[in-house]
Amino acid sequence: MIKNITFANPEFFWLFILLPIAIFIWIKNRKKQRASVKLSAIQGVQEHTSLLVKLLPISIVLRVVALSAIIVGMARPQLVNVDTQIHSTHGIDIVMAMDVSGSMLARDLKPNRLEALKTVAADFVSQRVTDRIGTVIYAAEAYTKTPVTSDKLLILNDLKSIKYDNVLRDGTAIGVGLATSVNRLKDSPSKSKVIILLTDGVNNTGTVDPKLAAEIAKEYNIKVYTIGIGTNGLAESPVGIKENGEIVYERIPVELDEALMKSIAQTTGGKYFRATDTKKLKDIYEGINQLEKTKIDEQKFVKADDQFQLLVLFAFILLCIDFILQKTIFRGFI
Repeated sequence: MIKNITFANPEFFWLFILLPIAIFIWIKNRKKQRASVKLSAIQGVQEHTSLLVKLLPISIVLRVVALSAIIVGMARPQLVNVDTQIHSTHGIDIVMAMDVSGSMLARDLKPNRLEALKTVAADFVSQRVTDRIGTVIYAAEAYTKTPVTSDKLLILNDLKSIKYDNVLRDGTAIGVGLATSVNRLKDSPSKSKVIILLTDGVNNTGTVDPKLAAEIAKEYNIKVYTIGIGTNGLAESPVGIKENGEIVYERIPVELDEALMKSIAQTTGGKYFRATDTKKLKDIYEGINQLEKTKIDEQKFVKADDQFQLLVLFAFILLCIDFILQKTIFRGFI
């Protein structure tokens, strides 16, 4: 709920232009109306008279403040409470299928492909406020890391925990990763179902043909966006591990089956993207974010409470004080 002050009739603020004129008239009238008394001697009254003269501007100040309060009151200040309720009328279920094979440790993206992917994917999740998202990770095998859920904190924590740890047999089973993702979405009641399939290699293992998995996705009206990650040419890639656990890197050619990735995307009505660096990968996810818009129904409830009463009361009190001063201590001076 948002609270702020607005004015129902702001055009009355133009009356402030008249304030200098009113001040000029009050001062001029005060000088005209001031009584003059001839005294043979001023001893004994000088200090008293001088103090009252110094206090005389209080009357004008009270009137100016009172008039200002009346003008602001005429503008009708209101305390407005705005309560916004957002409902998703066309939510999207999304599964991010992420390659976590050893080649994802290549350093052509900074600090490496896997860490760059985790950062960009986390930004993507944070922007999909009303959608349900799940994650599938795969190498030579695949499993569901996060079931499709609206719990963004759970998804982000699971993304942080993804790492290359040899839990999955090394290799790239694109068909298995895609099939596992389809399995997570096939029974979803959502009208829009999307898989973001990312890999940095070629399909070299697994029991499921990637093209068959794409056909199955099509049968369930699941759109697949495919992303090939890796620079063109040579990349500093892992080729082994020393006895102390340190990874050995060498510059080797980047192998990526772009024809297969394009085929999967085309079969399911999606698109293929190529991420050659971290910025390009970020741009791709932002592009998918724009392509897959979620329809939002936003309802605003506005309650306005007038606040002019306090200003009018304040002005009335000031004018009463001014009136009392004129009839008492300023009597004969104004």
